[in-house]
Amino acid sequence: MISQKILVVYPAINSTFVAVYMGSDMIFLKNIKHQEEELNKLKNIDEQKDFRKELVLKVLKENDIDINRVGMVMSRSGMLKPLKSGVYEVNKKMLEDLRLGTYGKHPMNLGGIIAYEIASSINKKAYMADPIVVDELDEVARVTGHPLFKRKSVFHALNHKHFARKYAKSQNKNYEDLNLIVAHIGIGGISIGAHKNGRVIDVNQSFDGDGPFTISRTGSLPSGDLARLCFSGKYTEEEIIRMITKEGGYTAYLGTSNLDEIDQKISSGDKKTLFYSYALAYQVSKEIGAMSTVLEGNVDAILLTGNIFNSEKFLANVSKRVGSIAPIALYPSQLDFEALALNGLRVIKGEVEVLEYK
Repeated sequence: MISQKILVVYPAINSTFVAVYMGSDMIFLKNIKHQEEELNKLKNIDEQKDFRKELVLKVLKENDIDINRVGMVMSRSGMLKPLKSGVYEVNKKMLEDLRLGTYGKHPMNLGGIIAYEIASSINKKAYMADPIVVDELDEVARVTGHPLFKRKSVFHALNHKHFARKYAKSQNKNYEDLNLIVAHIGIGGISIGAHKNGRVIDVNQSFDGDGPFTISRTGSLPSGDLARLCFSGKYTEEEIIRMITKEGGYTAYLGTSNLDEIDQKISSGDKKTLFYSYALAYQVSKEIGAMSTVLEGNVDAILLTGNIFNSEKFLANVSKRVGSIAPIALYPSQLDFEALALNGLRVIKGEVEVLEYK
């Protein structure tokens, strides 16, 4: 029996999630919400790190969770160099790249930094699993259409791998023996990947909004129109990036990213909401269909993950288009905390090799 606790630290844009697991069982979860004005006062990543870390420690103390009883700290991954799938110990080189934003800046970079400092304070280690930069693409999938551009692998790798393994286990099979299409729709991005024998050989680059539109991202846009908009003089670079990654999709079309509110409008028959929900299901289905060609039609299952699939209408609109490709397995949740904890458990049990970030 596993007696040591696993602490999970998961920073998002305006909140920091804290979870504690005993083995595979969650015993504590807290979403620490931050006001945008509050975060804007913090001048750099170190100030925001200290602010969030102190809140994490405060919440644990207030809920009688002894930090000294924690056996390891698992963190959300950040923007790092392309990596192979697996569990990585947070080391000095990783901390440097996260702090400097060498491969990209995002609040999730704080995860590894906070986890490392908390773990070091109790003489334990910090880890992250299946970072968003997991890169297993076939070389042909990197081709864009011009040598100045190359497709990158930045997607919900933790989510994809977790549900793919969960599905394989439910079928009494090994993930490495299956061909799967995994479609995850999160509050921010969307990623749809072709998993061939344990490798994600093709996937849309979800971080910058490639692929279908989603709840708050535009997805792929007509390149000529986008180029002209960029040089119209009406928008700054920052405003264009914000439009693509934070203010597109449902947010732009419907004025909200609240799924409960959107579901209520769908239930009441609001025509505008029904149309754009249908359009999103249409684009998701097209991308799934495209990934089936990557796998040459040899697809064992399609995994649909994310809270949006709790909507019966949305699920039906996707299922009717892709159900003939392969059986559908539904996971209408995210479970990133569970995925991190279970990867930590694999480390404790010696079931997985811990990789070094170099």
